[in-house]
Amino acid sequence: MLINNYNMDKVYADSLKLHKKFHGKLEIKSKVPIRNRADLSLAYTPGVAEVCHVIAKDKSLAREYTMKKNMVAVVSDGSAILGLGNLGPEAALPVMEGKAILFKEFAGVDAFPICLDTQDTEEIIKTVKYLAPVFGGINLEDISAPRCFEIENRLKKELSIPVMHDDQHGTAVVVLAAMINALKLKKLNKVQAKVVISGAGAAGTAVAKMLVHYGFKNVFVCDSKGLIHANRTDLNEPKLELARLTNATAKAGASLKDVLKKADVFIGVSGPNIISRAEVKTMNAKSVVLAMANPAPEIMPEEAKAGGAYIVATGRSDFPNQINNVLAFPGIFRGALDNKVTQITDAMLVKAAENLAKYVKNLTSENILPNPLDKGVVKVVAKAIK
Repeated sequence: MLINNYNMDKVYADSLKLHKKFHGKLEIKSKVPIRNRADLSLAYTPGVAEVCHVIAKDKSLAREYTMKKNMVAVVSDGSAILGLGNLGPEAALPVMEGKAILFKEFAGVDAFPICLDTQDTEEIIKTVKYLAPVFGGINLEDISAPRCFEIENRLKKELSIPVMHDDQHGTAVVVLAAMINALKLKKLNKVQAKVVISGAGAAGTAVAKMLVHYGFKNVFVCDSKGLIHANRTDLNEPKLELARLTNATAKAGASLKDVLKKADVFIGVSGPNIISRAEVKTMNAKSVVLAMANPAPEIMPEEAKAGGAYIVATGRSDFPNQINNVLAFPGIFRGALDNKVTQITDAMLVKAAENLAKYVKNLTSENILPNPLDKGVVKVVAKAIK
């Protein structure tokens, strides 16, 4: 399978070889040497007893005397892995390991994967709270909607360390940055732009909310049954909230195909091959297509271009304009840990998106976001989290 000069069969085979050769991607390494009895007495007994006494008198000092100051838990239940679905905790582990090494590589943040063998909302909340004393932050990952909303909201209220569901907010930050620069190139105002989102799960919900919060007025969200509107009787509470925030013209009964007509922007966070060049042709001239389903996007870039799209982005590294959460989450947690932030707010996330957008110096239709491998990105994002 050859896609954009990438032999995907070879990529998959080589990835299997890499993971098997190293037995995963993560290891534990000591910060201090253990060369003799003196070293042992400081790192462990008897010296460590004094550290225990100090922390027992003031629990907040765990941040200064232990790994807590720089350690994030990457927590998943395996219910929504990438675009692959509910594969369980064991299958989630390679992704969570990958997340942990990206934290370290790009932000110097130590992170540890925790894959839970339960998909019960209350059990997940309870377990993360039990684990929280070890960590300076909680990164929730690949937990399906709508459970992910309650899990994040409850943990944010009940813990005194920063909690963020990256599938929601990391995605939303990078999408907003892409939108800021795309509209700048199109010379289109955020109030005028008609934006259509395909997907009302974790990412789609967060993207819609962030765009509305930022001042976009014409946002429409479609799920598998079509346009979300207040008169639908099949909506759960998160989707009812979306109905109240979006669809300002109160359209009802429309399909994604219908809503896309005369749209300026399509944002896909749903599944593969949702739209074709025919639908893109019904959009306004010089349309923007952000097709982020992985590994197969809602429409392939060459198809979107053939339909007249001016700017095309995907979640993949083998095409220009990669919308990759690695542009956001390392810097967000780096800033939160360094600045002792206990709650990551919408205002911080908007500022992070603005900083990301401004960081792009040579703005073109194929360069609306920073290179995901640019390690300077972490600093500009971290500056927003304070």
